[in-house]
Amino acid sequence: MTRAAAATLAAVAALAAPVAAQGATRAGWDKHEQRQVVRAGILQPLPGRGFAGAQPLTASQFQSALDALAGRSGSKAVAVSAGTVTVAGFDRILVRQLGLADLAKSVRAEARRAGLRPPSRFGTEVVARQLGLRVNHPSQDDRLELYPSDPITRAEAAWSFARVLGFDSWEVGYARQVLDQFKLPAYTSRQKAALRLAVSKIGMPYVWGGESDTTSSIYGGQAHGGYDCSGFVWRVFKLSGNRAGERIGGRTAAQMAGEIPRSKRIGFAKIEPGDLLFFGSAGFRSRATESSITHVGIALSPQFMIHSSDQGVYVAPLFESWRQREFAWARRVL
Repeated sequence: MTRAAAATLAAVAALAAPVAAQGATRAGWDKHEQRQVVRAGILQPLPGRGFAGAQPLTASQFQSALDALAGRSGSKAVAVSAGTVTVAGFDRILVRQLGLADLAKSVRAEARRAGLRPPSRFGTEVVARQLGLRVNHPSQDDRLELYPSDPITRAEAAWSFARVLGFDSWEVGYARQVLDQFKLPAYTSRQKAALRLAVSKIGMPYVWGGESDTTSSIYGGQAHGGYDCSGFVWRVFKLSGNRAGERIGGRTAAQMAGEIPRSKRIGFAKIEPGDLLFFGSAGFRSRATESSITHVGIALSPQFMIHSSDQGVYVAPLFESWRQREFAWARRVL
């Protein structure tokens, strides 16, 4: 770890510390969306308690919401089983309600075929996040984030339902168009080891400065378990003890991008699984700075990457034109 990297991480840790006295409350951070789903008849206030956004969404409330949502489209509501509705469970059922359960199943099956040992939530979390069904809380409100295994709150559910209510005719079709192309290559043993860890984090929240599943961090703690983009790479290649990570010294995306010579930079057409992918305004031959390299992900294939961004840890396509415009270069670590 360089002195500059250590200083950067100290600043990250300080800024990422819990801020319980600031920012939004767990109940009321999405008042607009709460009003929207009430007006649409999707979720109703609780007697004598208002919307009660901090309360867990119950199975019966979820069923009523799906019934109302299905009624708007003339479809049949998916049945909700009794018991706790987790974030991952909510996403699974909502993806099914949107007619994409088969797509989620094929995405997970492809990851299993490639030997990545994806968790059971993998397919539906990939689809849900392609649809933009999760929200990223601002950094000062990172403590409001939820794990995939947490009970989903009424506020979080309201935000997701409002997102669905705002869909035009193309969102569901475009998700299918993108993820129908989810095909993975044969991996080397080294690639497989790193990418297995990466896909195990699917659905974890984006937390600024985050590099851990918990609030514990080697750099002083974080507001909630989760990952920022470079913290995710740090977990996969450094904190895991992967020998390949020994060559990574910097902690931020710009530091990781800038610590290799220009002759070692890899162009878009030569991306291989496990490569670090850097994005921003930097040109292929330009210097990496904190303002010109602003994001990093890990290649699953030449067409898809896994990263931590506004939807948390999720899979994203590389073939969209805007993504290619923002691509700077790649770095091979395996």
